Amino acid sequence: MRLLLASLALIAAGASLGTAAAAAQDSKSGPLAQELTTLLANQKRDAVAARLGGEEFVAALYYPGTQLLVIKGNYSAPALIFEKIVSKNYKDAYLDLATASVPGSKIMIEDMKGDGLRVVRVNKNDPFDIVTNGTQAAVHFDGEYKKRKMSQEDYMKAFADADAAYERMLTALVAELKK
Repeated sequence: MRLLLASLALIAAGASLGTAAAAAQDSKSGPLAQELTTLLANQKRDAVAARLGGEEFVAALYYPGTQLLVIKGNYSAPALIFEKIVSKNYKDAYLDLATASVPGSKIMIEDMKGDGLRVVRVNKNDPFDIVTNGTQAAVHFDGEYKKRKMSQEDYMKAFADADAAYERMLTALVAELKK
């Protein structure tokens, strides 16, 4: 009887993450990531950058069919990076932001496949998305939160927060390319 109850509990736990994963497949970042990668491809670009406001900037580097790397952060010399954005020297703006942004303000998103954040891998062998927020440890969205000593609730909150931040970042980048 205990074995049956334990099996049912395990199935229920898997189903709840599966339900959460299914809901997350419609993440807010998905359509925007696809729009951004389409704009980049159509404009024959592999990078874009934009100002979010004040000293806060966002930049992306795209490897078609492989990954979309997006970084946001405060930059201590905003006039310098803004000049690169105005002159459409996006790759240099990305490199500057990646290497010289204020560490605690940085969010780095590794969107494997460039299709928006996913809470879990679709297939076991698929790559998974990674988000690093400031100086905190990276969160791997592979569905294996227990390995990282996270509760399912903390994992899902980390995903929701990352997806909302990513949506804001992608919105600014899409707007920059539509200018």
